[in-house]
Amino acid sequence: MSFYVEDRDALTDLAEMTKIACDAAVLGHAIAFDQLTIDVTREGLADVVRFLRDDPRAGFVNLVDLCAVDWPARAERFDVVYHLLSPVQNLRVRLKLTTDERTPVPSLTRIFPAADWYEREAYDLYGVIFAEHPDLRRILTDYGFDGHPLRKDFPLTGFVEVRYDDEAKRVVYEPVKLAQQFRDFDFLSPWEGTDYVLPGDEKAEKPS
Repeated sequence: MSFYVEDRDALTDLAEMTKIACDAAVLGHAIAFDQLTIDVTREGLADVVRFLRDDPRAGFVNLVDLCAVDWPARAERFDVVYHLLSPVQNLRVRLKLTTDERTPVPSLTRIFPAADWYEREAYDLYGVIFAEHPDLRRILTDYGFDGHPLRKDFPLTGFVEVRYDDEAKRVVYEPVKLAQQFRDFDFLSPWEGTDYVLPGDEKAEKPS
């Protein structure tokens, strides 16, 4: 059950209005689960956001959230997703664009100052670059952190581990050392069994 149901006609009108006002910047739109998603170009993102904020028929004055999604098999592996709220119209809209590891996305900090920390978080955890951001540096991981931990190809164990060395009386960084002798996982269901003999199982009696 949905706790927040948009007016579908209002969402359709909003999508058409945005397409007319920002034609080249809008790639398409979809309404699913009573929510509107508008696909935009990187170059036209700022124009679409300004229109949605400043046009009295829209009034999306709140940037609620900004996040990223990683699709490593794609050439442009990242979706960057923006959620805006219009208190006057009582509507929400989702903007979505794609980018890769090297192509920057325009920063929205000049339009919505609240985008500052959201963009830093997306940079820290995914490596998405935001052009003209006033202070694009890590916000959740440590200063010397290697990589971006929410990318799908980032190892679950990370690259280094941090601990306090009681002898040195300081925090030390060390390469991750796994105790497991076997680290190749096939992700098969343990209930269905594997098609090979696990180490140690060769000692079990084979059924007659």
